[in-house]
Amino acid sequence: MSSNPDVADGQRTQRHRRPADRKDQLTDRAAELFLARGYDHVSVADIAKAAGVTGPSIYRHFVDKQAILYAAVMSGVEDIEKCTDTALAPGDDGEIPIDKAIEKLCALGVTNPRSAALWRWSTAHLTPDQNDEVARRTRKVLQRWSGAVFAHRTDLSARDIDQLAWSILSVNGSVSVHRTRISTSRAVAQLVKLVDRVVELTPEHAAPIPPMPRAMAEPSGRRDEILDAAAALFQQRGFATVGVDEIGEAVGITGPSVYKHFPSKQAILIGISQRSANRLEASAIAAYSIASDPQSLLAVLVESYVQVLTSTPDLSVSFNSRSVLERFDNGDLITYQRRYVGRWVNLVEQIETDLPTPEAAVTVHAALTIANDAMRLRRNWSRPDMPALLAYLMKGVLGLPEAAPNGRAGNVLP
Repeated sequence: MSSNPDVADGQRTQRHRRPADRKDQLTDRAAELFLARGYDHVSVADIAKAAGVTGPSIYRHFVDKQAILYAAVMSGVEDIEKCTDTALAPGDDGEIPIDKAIEKLCALGVTNPRSAALWRWSTAHLTPDQNDEVARRTRKVLQRWSGAVFAHRTDLSARDIDQLAWSILSVNGSVSVHRTRISTSRAVAQLVKLVDRVVELTPEHAAPIPPMPRAMAEPSGRRDEILDAAAALFQQRGFATVGVDEIGEAVGITGPSVYKHFPSKQAILIGISQRSANRLEASAIAAYSIASDPQSLLAVLVESYVQVLTSTPDLSVSFNSRSVLERFDNGDLITYQRRYVGRWVNLVEQIETDLPTPEAAVTVHAALTIANDAMRLRRNWSRPDMPALLAYLMKGVLGLPEAAPNGRAGNVLP
């Protein structure tokens, strides 16, 4: 759940360009920093230092930091476009070698993770026109991959294909959100395996999942009102752009009154993240009490995760603000996140007994990234079918039987 681009041993995260091309060099260094720290925690001075130049010299190429971000985002989009052109080029027989194409896409995700990640995470910091351009070009790439990869799936609707194509991009970009130590070749091979699983899924088969009753009554006072309001604002606009005064106004108090409950805006974020962690922990404890085997247990954990993710903004805010949490949290939340993910990894290892731990970790993070990426998109926030769809997609990537939600008795959490 933590952000770090150094996922694979020998992973090459910088693109090779002529040293004389200073603007491209600055874009490369900035992209690495934005991906590792988050846009809000990278300054122009940081970029200059990483590139070995002075701060003022950057303004010869870019008007401001936001312009650098846009250049970095579009650089990643261009990388995907080039990969798409190469991967989907017909062979001598006129056919597109789909297996090889998927392997090339996954190799790009491992060796250059920002190509698949940065453009998905930066919409809040780009202008509407810039976001429109990113959307136009990535949509075109998505359509090309959809037409090639799903050509044999005549049973799928256009909406299903679109959902699966987005899931493939999430799997491909998932290596940028964790620190698993695994060789490039092994990481690529595992991602290819997971993409193959996605290709064979049928989203319209997603069955409703049972509601998750609260394990205990949650407190409801001014403190939680502040957390609720802040979580909604952070989800809509991002942590950095929301002020304490706005949070106070949302609950009918002044900004200074907020400090009676939280010493800082960072403390509010930590409170939101702790609350989501508590919900996940409660649901995990309940899952262990009702599931009798690793497959059933992992399926219940998937269902509880997507219900926590879709029922409140807390978990999405926590995930999207992880660079802030890593700076201000005392380590408890990060430790919990790793322990929580570790439970999933252990279960995957029990289900696939010949799967090494690093590959199991890659699998788990790919499944989680599908859900987390989907909830970045505003259009998915109010979709009533989203919990069922995300649970289905995650179970598919994890290799769980599609019938698990319906064929398992007693899967309602207490």
